[in-house]
Amino acid sequence: MGERLRDKVAIVTGASRGIGAAIASFMAEEGAKVVLVSRKIDGLQGVAEEIRAHGGDATPIACHVGHRNQREDMLDQALGAYGKVDILVNNAATNPHFGPMLSIDEAAWDKTFEVNVKGYFGMIQLVAGHLQQRKAKGSIVNIASVVGLMGAPMQGVYAMTKSAVISMTRTLAMELGAAGVRVNAIAPGLIETKFAQVLVDNDEIRSSIVNKTALGRVGQPRDIAGGAVFLASDESDYLTGDVMVIDGGWTIT
Repeated sequence: MGERLRDKVAIVTGASRGIGAAIASFMAEEGAKVVLVSRKIDGLQGVAEEIRAHGGDATPIACHVGHRNQREDMLDQALGAYGKVDILVNNAATNPHFGPMLSIDEAAWDKTFEVNVKGYFGMIQLVAGHLQQRKAKGSIVNIASVVGLMGAPMQGVYAMTKSAVISMTRTLAMELGAAGVRVNAIAPGLIETKFAQVLVDNDEIRSSIVNKTALGRVGQPRDIAGGAVFLASDESDYLTGDVMVIDGGWTIT
């Protein structure tokens, strides 16, 4: 067990699998007590059990981050379990529409913005409010995407939400800095997860991305987790408003 996050409590949304599970596990390895959040409790139980099996401390809580009452109830449960929160990782996301941007229906549009933007902002409101009330420093890490930094055919509305997350990150970093609350984002490239399965399993799309990626491979969830631990730790105490691109060199070409 490491100690980079010793005595800290972290909330990680979208923690049932993929990037969220990897971040939660790595934070627990570094000494954080971790609140695992996802819409369904079933997927969280296995992650919690694995963390505990390795000596960590994790509490799973079911919560739809797009719903205010569920967010508030989740924070109450987290505070009941650990008494405080120091770190928020906004990772829960959805992308129900893969296709030309103009062909999306209103329900899919609303769902994408509800989770990817409203959910992120609502979680920050709660956790930042808690930190300010405690007069405590804290770290907020928003998982964005490289598609929020460039044109993204077939993923246009999802990319819009990730651009919004990046804008949100930079503005809140300015507004919360005086309170000692840092806000940063990570923009992953193509990561091998169930969420990105439509891209990873398409040989043509996968090859086109890998061929443009300096490191010549698809990323793994653990590749993103290291960046999140750094941004959550005191090692990055003078870093805020940053967008850390972790994409194997895809966007440098």
